[in-house]
Amino acid sequence: MYTYFLLEHKLSARGLKKTDLVSLLGISSRTIAKIAKGEKIANRVLQRIAEFLNCEPEELFSISVDDPVLQTLREEKAIKLPGGLYHELQVRMTYNSNHIEGSKLTEEQTRLIFETRTLDIKGGVLVDDIIETVNHFRCIDYVIDVALEPLSEDIIKRLHLLLKQGTKDSELPWFAVGDYKKKANIVGDRLTTAPEDVPSAMKKLISDYSEIPHPSFEDIVAFHAEFEYIHPFQDGNGRVGRLVALKECLKAGIIPFIIEDRKKSFYYRGLSNWRQEKGWLIDTCLDGQDTFKSLLHALGIEEGNK
Repeated sequence: MYTYFLLEHKLSARGLKKTDLVSLLGISSRTIAKIAKGEKIANRVLQRIAEFLNCEPEELFSISVDDPVLQTLREEKAIKLPGGLYHELQVRMTYNSNHIEGSKLTEEQTRLIFETRTLDIKGGVLVDDIIETVNHFRCIDYVIDVALEPLSEDIIKRLHLLLKQGTKDSELPWFAVGDYKKKANIVGDRLTTAPEDVPSAMKKLISDYSEIPHPSFEDIVAFHAEFEYIHPFQDGNGRVGRLVALKECLKAGIIPFIIEDRKKSFYYRGLSNWRQEKGWLIDTCLDGQDTFKSLLHALGIEEGNK
């Protein structure tokens, strides 16, 4: 099924309705009815409308998906709708995910960067905190775009590239932006997978996950945990891992989760003890799912089936 939300938005910006296309372009009322029903219309007609609106045909429609959350995100992203789900996901997930990893930017500053591309600086602010905030916005856009694609190493590496490009780390010759780590790293007191073993470990992790026909919430959390145990990148693993979890929730039609910075101690405990006690991390992620559900309820968006 097709959704012509973008067409309607462009017409509305000009003070027009779909029915005005009948008199303005000579389009039949039958075609207008097809648009209203979400049916495909002829490419030549779509091209004529696009020329009238001075845009590409692909900018007028999208193929609707079953999940109302992903559909809403795609529609709102296309027109950069303020104050909606897309807007709030960008601000809240970016702030919390970056703050968990040490960013000093406040939620208000994060919101200001997203909404106005400006920053009210009070005290010292690291340039990398600002760069990685903007980069994280781009990562969420990418996740929304590729949500329905099968998870792959290319997608995961692309997320790392988007997140870390332009940072001081990207200037280091040994720091592989958009590729797996070259040097060993430690999380807490735990040595992660050795650099030479990361490619095979990641291939197996993705392969095993791809064999699950319909991943559950617990399957996605398990992938996230094992990803963090591998720790495939030199830095940025937590944020990339949470972005991958967002993508896979959207793909499966499952309500995503946002780990709030104030819950990071529970989150870290869950990750640290994952292989001994899986329930702690699952419970923390379910709490993060409740955070997302509260956002949906506040915006009046239906949750779907999962």
